[in-house]
Amino acid sequence: MNSTCFNVSIENNIAHLVLNRPEKRNSMVPEFWDELPKIIHKINEDSLARVIVISSTGPHFTSGIDTSVFGNSEKVSDNSMKQKKLDRVKGAKLYDTVKYLQQTFSCLEESRVPVLAAIQGGAIGGGVDLITACDMRYMTEDAFLSIFEINIGMTADVGTFPRIAKLLPEGIAKELAYTGRRMSAKEAKSLGLVNQIFPDKDSMLRAVMEIAKEIANKAPLAIYGSKRIINFARDHSTSDTLDYIGIWNASMLQQDEIIEAMNANREGREADFVDLPSKRKQMGPGLTE
Repeated sequence: MNSTCFNVSIENNIAHLVLNRPEKRNSMVPEFWDELPKIIHKINEDSLARVIVISSTGPHFTSGIDTSVFGNSEKVSDNSMKQKKLDRVKGAKLYDTVKYLQQTFSCLEESRVPVLAAIQGGAIGGGVDLITACDMRYMTEDAFLSIFEINIGMTADVGTFPRIAKLLPEGIAKELAYTGRRMSAKEAKSLGLVNQIFPDKDSMLRAVMEIAKEIANKAPLAIYGSKRIINFARDHSTSDTLDYIGIWNASMLQQDEIIEAMNANREGREADFVDLPSKRKQMGPGLTE
C-alpha cells in the first residue's frame, strides 16, 4: 500500500494510517482523495485488520483541502458552440467530483471495522469531514477543530454537516458552521464529540493503541454487527432498528463465537475468534465460496 500522503502499518490486527506531510500541514492534495479510500477499501475488503487508527505528524492533524485541488481544469474551446456544450455539463462534472470527494470519507463510516482518529493540533476544514466519519475521536489538549470553509466563502460539502449535526447540538453545529471559529479539545469533550483528551501526542497514541488493542481482541463478527446497528440506529427509528437487529442476529449470531468468548474469559486467555471473510471480488462456484 504505497502512498504519497500516508504511512501504513498493520500489526496485531491494528492498521495504523499516519498522515505524513507535516511540512505541508498534511493538506489534502489530489493524491489524498485517491489514496485514503484505496487504503481503507484494501484493509476492509481483504480483512487485513480488525481496527483502524488514523493519526498524523507535525503541528496539525490536517489543514484541510489543498488549494491545488481548486486548480483551473475547466476545458475551454475557441469554438463558441463547443464551448456552450462544455458549459452545459459543468454542473454535472462538479457534482460528480463532489460525490467522489465525499466517498473518501464515507468509506470510513462504511468500513466493517471501527476507525479511531487521534488528533493533535488542528483538524481544519476537510479535517472535520474526516474525523466526523470516524467511529471515535481522541484529542491532545492543544487540539482544535474548525469548519473553516465559511472563511473562504464555501459551504462545507464533503461530509461535515450530515455527520456533525448528529454529533453536536444543532445550535453549536450552526455556530461553528456560520463563524468558522475554533472549537477547543476541552469544549469538544464537554459536548461528547471527543472521547478523551490527553496532555500530548505520545500519551494519546499510547492510549488510543490500547483501546484499539482491546477492540481487536473482541469477536470481529460482533464488532461488525455493533458498528452496523449503531450506524443504522442513528438514521432510523427505534422500531426499524429493533427489527433490523433481529434480522441481523438471525443470520449473523454465532453460538461458537459466544462459547469461545466465555471459555477464554473463564480460562484467562485471548479468545480465538474467526476474522471477517474477505469481501467478494468476483462470482465463484458457490454462494459462500
